[in-house]
Amino acid sequence: MLHVRLVTEPPQDIRRFDNDDELASKLTSQDVETIREIFHTPLTGSFNWDYENANAKIRRLYELGKKFNWNAQLDVDWDQPFPHTENPNQPGLNPFEGHPKYEALTPEQKLEFAWRGHAQTLSQFMHGEQGAMLVASQLVSCAPTYDAKLYASSQTFDEARHVEVFHRYLQERCKIIYPINPNLKQLLDLLLTDERWDLKFIGMQVLIEGLALAAFQAISQTTRDPLLREVIELVMRDEGRHVAFGVNYLEDWIRSLPQNEIEERAEFAYQACLIMRERLFSTTVAEEYGFAPEEAREINARGQGGRAFNDFLFERMIPNLKRVGLLTDAVRPKFEALGVLKFENLRHDGQIDWEALEAPLKPEIAHAAE
Repeated sequence: MLHVRLVTEPPQDIRRFDNDDELASKLTSQDVETIREIFHTPLTGSFNWDYENANAKIRRLYELGKKFNWNAQLDVDWDQPFPHTENPNQPGLNPFEGHPKYEALTPEQKLEFAWRGHAQTLSQFMHGEQGAMLVASQLVSCAPTYDAKLYASSQTFDEARHVEVFHRYLQERCKIIYPINPNLKQLLDLLLTDERWDLKFIGMQVLIEGLALAAFQAISQTTRDPLLREVIELVMRDEGRHVAFGVNYLEDWIRSLPQNEIEERAEFAYQACLIMRERLFSTTVAEEYGFAPEEAREINARGQGGRAFNDFLFERMIPNLKRVGLLTDAVRPKFEALGVLKFENLRHDGQIDWEALEAPLKPEIAHAAE
């Protein structure tokens, strides 16, 4: 019998899988509990009856999604070794190094600190990908054109695959899963429960997916685990299409709106950026080792990794917001106060790098996708 537990907020338990192989062999359907948190939305859906290809860029992105599909179970080399006696990250990136509380830890505790921080970050990716899957599924119903509905359908499957691949990595490699960051949950709740389809596009395709690409880029350059690098590179290809879809689809729509509605969406984008910036500075793991939340946040924000991650985030986001018309005169001073307008003239994702998106997968994955 299926066990279902309804909750009013995400569980805060940390899940551990120290003996997952032995445990899994003993589990039955009666041992598995489904935990559901209900949300309600006044979503308005639509049929589209013309079935014609009206947007060549969007259709091309959709075709690429079909061509470069990959299977998380078959196309990732899960047997690549990386022992827990090694730090999963490149040296010099831990902002807590040098702090008396951190230096008082034993070498074993420092290593465990690194793996827990690694798991905490990747847990947020997994939770965020579930949110992306839910938002993409809503876009299938509420997107106004046939091309956008097709693309959102393919994106829903992409996001499902991302949840699957991060969950397996966390369970098998990290053996621990952390609960969702409250700031990430707040943003997902806003997107899922808003009735306006274009705010879902702005929040998911431009902001959250832009954050994901920035984060994946940073991790791809700093992880020492070849398995994670392989996973991240596959996921990044999908996310690159998603952001390109959002920017190209939104730019004409936003400019057609009355100015008051544009300003409303610009303010929404600014507030979402503030929420996502807070997501960068999780204090959960540091608190487990005796740091106060505000102390841990300040150390993270001052650290080289925190500063670089903040730049990665806004280097991608600010040019995209400008491209779609949401870097208005009213919100520019607010972004200026964050020190991020210096990025506004960098390359935006409306300029699609078709060569990168159409580059072949590595041979074994390309063969499996055929």
